Amino acid sequence: MIKPGDTLPEHDFTFVTDSGKSSTSLHALLANKKAVIFAVPGAFTPTCSQAHLPGFVALADEFQAKGVALLCLSVNDAFVMRAWQQQQNAEAITMLADGDGAFTQALGLAKDTGGFGGLRAQRFALLAENGVVTQVCVEAPGKLDVSSADAMLRLV
Repeated sequence: MIKPGDTLPEHDFTFVTDSGKSSTSLHALLANKKAVIFAVPGAFTPTCSQAHLPGFVALADEFQAKGVALLCLSVNDAFVMRAWQQQQNAEAITMLADGDGAFTQALGLAKDTGGFGGLRAQRFALLAENGVVTQVCVEAPGKLDVSSADAMLRLV
């Protein structure tokens, strides 16, 4: 599992916008930035849509005031992540679509939910500076405590 002091693995993410599709490397997204990457097991799922992402949406201005970029990771495709971003009014948050779960697996934070949803991300958040991890906060199953927006805002 990724730990403080590790450099985040390089990965290209695809984004869907009103202008079409584009691709950007994670290292380019994080260059010279402090960032919180928080992961959800699935877009449009109950806790993710009712608490985890909305918490970051509500506090986005406070993170921005501290110079912290927000990125939301899920093992979903870029079209699903864009639709969820729009539905949640989450334009201030960069949505990272890990369609095949390769990035989540490289972090060592994947879980297999079997026939329910297959490979998914564990619920977690990490803090990184210029792509180097400084904090990793992994939730216990069924919890939303250490990776919440409030908890991460206290760490930045």
